[in-house]
Amino acid sequence: MTDFAFTCTGVRADPYAAGPTLVFRLRITASGGARVHALALRCQLRIEPARRGYGPAEAAALRDLFGDRSRWGSTLHPVQLAQVAVMVPGFTGETETDVAVPCSYDTDISAGRYLAALEDGEAPLLMLFSGTAFTGAGGFHVEPVPWDREATCRLPVAVWQEMMEQHFPGCGWLRLPRDTMADLLAYRSRHALASWEETVRALLGAAHDDGPPPRERARSGAVLPRAAGRTAP
Repeated sequence: MTDFAFTCTGVRADPYAAGPTLVFRLRITASGGARVHALALRCQLRIEPARRGYGPAEAAALRDLFGDRSRWGSTLHPVQLAQVAVMVPGFTGETETDVAVPCSYDTDISAGRYLAALEDGEAPLLMLFSGTAFTGAGGFHVEPVPWDREATCRLPVAVWQEMMEQHFPGCGWLRLPRDTMADLLAYRSRHALASWEETVRALLGAAHDDGPPPRERARSGAVLPRAAGRTAP
């Protein structure tokens, strides 16, 4: 039976992808220089938050996920990032391939919330492998890739930030229920507001005073309070 070893040699953001996508460079080694006709590989990626330290601001941003720092000994559990499949072409002995991983900016998802909270450094990841190998020098054999195959990876926070800035420049992301979104759209239309940013700022302004309607306030030159974040259109 062929023994496989996996090593992550790097990770980058794909600048040409339609949505946020990380590309992991993976080195695959088959024992004894075995001939592999093809490899149908499944890869599960997990964030392992216990494998790095956190500054005060990061700890505060992660409170929703893990609670107060005093509880982290029992709450700092792995977080699922993604699960992808990749077909590796034939090789003998060793090869390298790219593993493309689509990502979400939705901070209601634990992985997105975690990565958005990090200011710098690296995010510790674990890549878990399984799948089917088609091997044989003079014939054709079907072998499983053992479930215990894994590789560690350090994702630079700067790479994540660069990727999100490429697709959502200067913006945050907010998910709302359909009925709330319908109410917000009706409010925007009723007051002839030009953008979602202006709509949110108008609502924030209305929450602080009982002045004239948002459109009149904007025309009078009144300065609306700045929002803590921005919503993507």
